[in-house]
Amino acid sequence: MPLKFELGPGRMIGGSNPCFIIAEIGQNHQGDIEIAKKMIKMAKDCGADCAKFQKSELEYKFNKRALERPYTSKHSWGKTYGDHKRHLEFSHEQYRELQKYAKEVGIFFTASGMDEMAVEFLDELDVPFFKVASCDANNFPYLELTAKKGRPMVISSGMQSMATMRRVYQTVKEHNQNFTILQCTSAYPLDPEDVNLCVIAEYQKEFPDIPIGYSGHERGISITVAAVAMGAKVVERHVTLDKSWKGNDHEASLEPSELTELVRAIRLVGRAQGTGIKQMLPCEKACHVKLGKSVVAKVAIPKGTVLSMDMLGVKVGEPRGVSPEDMAQLVGKAVTEDVEEDGSITPRMVDGYNNKG
Repeated sequence: MPLKFELGPGRMIGGSNPCFIIAEIGQNHQGDIEIAKKMIKMAKDCGADCAKFQKSELEYKFNKRALERPYTSKHSWGKTYGDHKRHLEFSHEQYRELQKYAKEVGIFFTASGMDEMAVEFLDELDVPFFKVASCDANNFPYLELTAKKGRPMVISSGMQSMATMRRVYQTVKEHNQNFTILQCTSAYPLDPEDVNLCVIAEYQKEFPDIPIGYSGHERGISITVAAVAMGAKVVERHVTLDKSWKGNDHEASLEPSELTELVRAIRLVGRAQGTGIKQMLPCEKACHVKLGKSVVAKVAIPKGTVLSMDMLGVKVGEPRGVSPEDMAQLVGKAVTEDVEEDGSITPRMVDGYNNKG
């Protein structure tokens, strides 16, 4: 059974616990704190477990030339990439305001710390868990610093190889037992051919003592639901209020109706996954009574006859007789009474039959 741990206060993940659903608001809030609050409320209303943002301390995430480069995309909020990012970046005080609002709404609140100083701030903010973005999955000084904080971690694995992810696992595990790795492909929007859901199964084999999850950037909800059916214990999807808004992520995001349907479908799959124990369930009893088959006599069998396989057949019988799976146990045993042709062979009719009930 995969490791189980508390990702947020009172909310366990892994094992048979419900899939944890992260609504990734990221920077789809357009730099407007009121829109950000509406998105937190939307995530809660749609049934997600957590509303997540992206926090950067820009001078620690980018060097000067990266911030000064011209940014002329249709999605730009400024003449340079730095101007663009500053427009979208909330202050520490605004983050505290959003955290307070999320608490009032009743949903977990966290962010991806996009650099070491952002992690320090989020630790001070007392977020329930750290999210590691794909771009930092191979940033081993960052991973070590974050793991040593002792908070649970959710690590996306876009752009990485299995060899790198083995090293990620070893690095984090040395300092922190409570983490999950998410299969992810870093393209926006993501074509189905590049999703690679089979990596979930490979991660489950490589890292059997941690929960495995999925972070998706595809259109629609079907692939994410399939990831849950494959055993994903945490899923993350970008969300938006309007896909037509300015920003690279909106096209790969879910609008409220889609997020609602995703949550509904994930909870339905969770109910359907069951225990893994194969047995006849109470709901099947009626069908078994009506259509379950029994061993019957192909020919009339006089009392005292030693049974052979050519005397026996299988039909829906009345009364219920010996189960077909036990047919071989009857061979070589004598019947204790006459059995009519086509009659059910019941356990009491056969001397020495060990009835398993």
